[in-house]
Amino acid sequence: MKRLATWIVRLLLGGAAVYGAILVYVWWVSRLDQRPRVDAILVLGAAHYNGKPSRVLRARLDHAVELYQDRRATVIVVTGGMAEGDRVSEATVSRQYLSERGVPATAIVVRPVGRNSRESIASAAEWLDDHDMHSVLLVSDPFHMARLLAESRARGLIAWVSPTRTSPISSRPGEELGRFAGEALKVPVVWLRWIF
Repeated sequence: MKRLATWIVRLLLGGAAVYGAILVYVWWVSRLDQRPRVDAILVLGAAHYNGKPSRVLRARLDHAVELYQDRRATVIVVTGGMAEGDRVSEATVSRQYLSERGVPATAIVVRPVGRNSRESIASAAEWLDDHDMHSVLLVSDPFHMARLLAESRARGLIAWVSPTRTSPISSRPGEELGRFAGEALKVPVVWLRWIF
């Protein structure tokens, strides 16, 4: 019995150490801001309210506009489908917002499918591959970056990260810490899917 208890303690300590290392990795990626020239800026969708982007979505889109104006890419790909009750997709709302800020319609690609990051990345990767584009600059909240990087690379994209620093989530440390903790559980799942 004592031997079993020892093994259980070792397993728990080992699991905690692995989780801690992944949490540090998620935090480390969130601090990166890589800005190479790429084929496309890829913006992950977020909530909107009757066609008006939430503060989280606005922060992501404002950051994408900054990157576009800095000539990091000539195309912005916006993603996100429709939640129950929506009359318009997150991606469509994003296109309207970008247009109002001077981004030409020809520079905006709308991928209005996907209700989660995996589906959104898959949809964007399909369009990019069809257009012989392979490198992307990922835009979302900081806590989201490590998983998006893994999802993008699993789809064969050459990906870098440039998180927004103006999201309201980042100004709420308790909520942001919870998001980091959740991502540290989700990232290994993406890695395992990628391997197997």
